[in-house]
Amino acid sequence: QEDDGYARVLRAQLEAVLRASRMVAVCQYNAMADEDVATLRHFLRRHDIHVKFVLNEVARPVLAQSKLRNLLPLFVCRNILLVSPEPRAREMLRVLKGVPQVILLGACIDDTILSRQGVENLARLPPLEVSQGQTVAALSLLPSQTCSLLQRGPAHLAALLEQHLRRLRGTGGAAEPPPGPGAGNR
Repeated sequence: QEDDGYARVLRAQLEAVLRASRMVAVCQYNAMADEDVATLRHFLRRHDIHVKFVLNEVARPVLAQSKLRNLLPLFVCRNILLVSPEPRAREMLRVLKGVPQVILLGACIDDTILSRQGVENLARLPPLEVSQGQTVAALSLLPSQTCSLLQRGPAHLAALLEQHLRRLRGTGGAAEPPPGPGAGNR
């Protein structure tokens, strides 16, 4: 009965962590020295990513009742969760690159289940602010090009008229316009 109460507390804590996290990554955990675990936690915490050691017996019932139930097949060995209130895939992968004992299996980022390859592809995407800036630039380019095209016609016409006036003034103003094609056969 005491174990059941402790398991309930652990499940409630895990539920709270999952609700507060926009990024939940499941990793296979192979034995590491305590100093290495502390270093891993430190580097991840610098990016607001927290390491959660969970027992499969505690995690499975919680995941089965949540939106993360598709991550259940990843819980077959000793696992850890990397959780963050913000999606930090790029930073997480950078830190995990130097830790061969922790292998990323999959993740749920912003309610989207991703494989390891999916997380790597997501990490390669530019930040949202950069994408928004590129979109705004692309959208503002078209109206400016349209405006310049619309102004080009009247500007070209004005330049041709000025050139014609200069020619007329240069010949004394009494000259007839040059004959066009077919004008000499009257």
